[in-house]
Amino acid sequence: MDFQAFQAYEGRAAAVGGAGKDPVNGPMIRHWCEAMGHPVPVDGSAPQAMLQVWTMGGLSGHAAGAGRSSAYEELLGRLDAAGCTSVVATDCEQEYVRPLLPGERITFDAVIESVSGSKTTKLGTGHFVTTRMEVRAEGGELVGTHRFRILKYAPAQGKAPKQTAGPRRPRPVVNRDNAGYWEGIRERRLLIQRCAGCGALRLPWLPGCDACGSADWDTVRAGGDGVVFSYVVMHHPPFPAFDPPYAVALVELAEGVRVLGNVVGVPYDKVRIGMPVRLEFLNTDDELTVPVFRGEG
Repeated sequence: MDFQAFQAYEGRAAAVGGAGKDPVNGPMIRHWCEAMGHPVPVDGSAPQAMLQVWTMGGLSGHAAGAGRSSAYEELLGRLDAAGCTSVVATDCEQEYVRPLLPGERITFDAVIESVSGSKTTKLGTGHFVTTRMEVRAEGGELVGTHRFRILKYAPAQGKAPKQTAGPRRPRPVVNRDNAGYWEGIRERRLLIQRCAGCGALRLPWLPGCDACGSADWDTVRAGGDGVVFSYVVMHHPPFPAFDPPYAVALVELAEGVRVLGNVVGVPYDKVRIGMPVRLEFLNTDDELTVPVFRGEG
């Protein structure tokens, strides 16, 4: 792999003059807060963790050419040509300057911050590509940055997992912040983080408490009872490891936190908000176990 050719893209634009499709608005803030279990700020501002939301193009995407730069696509194309045809998102980092207020419109620019040397992982060998986005309010005031990292890699040869029951489900991205969660799932335990400072429970796992900021925590095991807080029936896109239509629910556990999972045991068109469900674990193949929820209504 010609690392110098890849490294030459560092510092080049990944997006120029992008603009949010919608102004910061109350309904989106409320929906996001309800889905994430985050309190709606009393001053009406957007939670700062929503930063990326305002830059996203939704299902229809941004208008052709809007905010895009050819350099990023060129880099990915050259990595493809070098055999790094697979991609996985690895992590993101955000820095906040101030909250955004309803009615504000944002713009954004992004730069290819770094391309790593060749790295070998369990997935295969490739390069980490990091982009850094600056999000600005009207007038050009910086309100936050979003750093996003992917691994473009050539899949490892001769390490294909056993496939005895058809195509595999996609693998979860496991990192230092959530490894304990997935270890618990493999042991058929759903573990919830508990802040050692204020006792607040949180799921998904985070490196620190979003209530008091403490970095100290332990875990409690979920009892397994819950109700469907929200759900969607998946019809599209088709994927070999799934058999649409099927229901995916945001389940509110008895402990007060929420988690995503398939609803099983009832027809997809019988799933309803408020339906009682019970936690189970599904071995999708020899390597992956996931939490699912059996409908009891």
